[in-house]
Amino acid sequence: MRKIILNEKDMPDFYYNVQVDLPEPLLPPLHPVTREPIKADDLKPIFPQSLIKQETSDEREIEIPKKVRDKYLSYRPTPLIRALALEEYLNTPARIYYKHEGISPAGSHKLNTAIPQAYFNSIEGIRSLTTETGAGQWGSALSMACSFFNLKCKVFMVKASFEQKPYRRILMELFDAQVLPSPSSTTESGRKTLETDPNSPGSLGIAISEAVEEAVKNPDTNYALGSVLNHVLLHQSIIGLEVKKQLKLADESPEILIGCVGGGSNFGGLIAPFVKKKIKNNQIRLIAVEPSVAASLTKGIFEYDYGDTMGFTPLLAMYTLGHNFVPPPIHAGGLRYHGMAPIISNLYKNKIIEACSYDQKSIFEAARIFAKTEGITPAPESAHAIKKAIDEALIAKEEKKERTIVFLLSGHGYLDLSAYEKNREIN
Repeated sequence: MRKIILNEKDMPDFYYNVQVDLPEPLLPPLHPVTREPIKADDLKPIFPQSLIKQETSDEREIEIPKKVRDKYLSYRPTPLIRALALEEYLNTPARIYYKHEGISPAGSHKLNTAIPQAYFNSIEGIRSLTTETGAGQWGSALSMACSFFNLKCKVFMVKASFEQKPYRRILMELFDAQVLPSPSSTTESGRKTLETDPNSPGSLGIAISEAVEEAVKNPDTNYALGSVLNHVLLHQSIIGLEVKKQLKLADESPEILIGCVGGGSNFGGLIAPFVKKKIKNNQIRLIAVEPSVAASLTKGIFEYDYGDTMGFTPLLAMYTLGHNFVPPPIHAGGLRYHGMAPIISNLYKNKIIEACSYDQKSIFEAARIFAKTEGITPAPESAHAIKKAIDEALIAKEEKKERTIVFLLSGHGYLDLSAYEKNREIN
């Protein structure tokens, strides 16, 4: 079976809350000033009550509102595709499947959380959302979702990506978003950064500081985050829920699930419904793939740290490279983050998931192989998962063992062609 496609009626009508399956409870976020555990009221200046409730929920299943489902149906369920041409090229006995989230109107998995975040803010009377974006996938998704629910949108785009990826900015502006390169001169956070380093390439941590500052200053504005937080991974669980149904249709039992990680949202969404099985019988491998220049899991330490550079956000218990860490510019801008989602950090600390990292050259080589065999140009972020899937398929070949490998193609790379061109020039 080449493509496993679910009917619209088979799209999940609930999100899966993996928090209930964690081997140990998450440590509480701490207030950035008092360093005491955060109370729900502390989050009200930047988040709607419904998302605050989801952030701390202990319910396994959380219903997807009808208006959110209606928007999802423009592109969901997404296909699970057998990579037969890639298998033939590698001459491997492994069966390789990829979940294609790049077919969403925004071009990536980010719309899965942008839609509910915009919806929940709109029904609570918020008029504007502010956010950060690295490669522009999250900014594009939130800009689109805000237009669905008549919200204004301001996006602080990491300057390195702002300069590398003009078409992402154009897409955001198409949906009437205001897009600013971060660090910018419009916020105190941005000005402080520019005073220290006028040529700063920016980072997600800096852009988060600017976006949170903007939200706190304006009572009709909230902040939206595209990764890291529990409610974001909750919304992304729709990916794994669909994969579980699709694999059942294909009569497959996955042995390896792979996703790229920056903050952890797409990987968390893929593996959420499989964590319980992993803990119970340990027969499945869940592998997170990082860029070597921002490898918070494999090179960071587990401790409380701020989610942003300026220390505006709550302190989260996570693997981190330090909130002042500014990674060098890479084309996988969506993965240039200093920390990892608390849920993913919890799973890694307890050895439920694995992690590895690759350099930029090797992931572009994998991306080219995938493009030439499967005919899809992947986002540089997604190419990290492709690289690991290829490596695992080659191990299966060496061992002469069949193996079922599933990776998440989190987004397409058609707005990243300049990155491919520059990488080719370098090599």
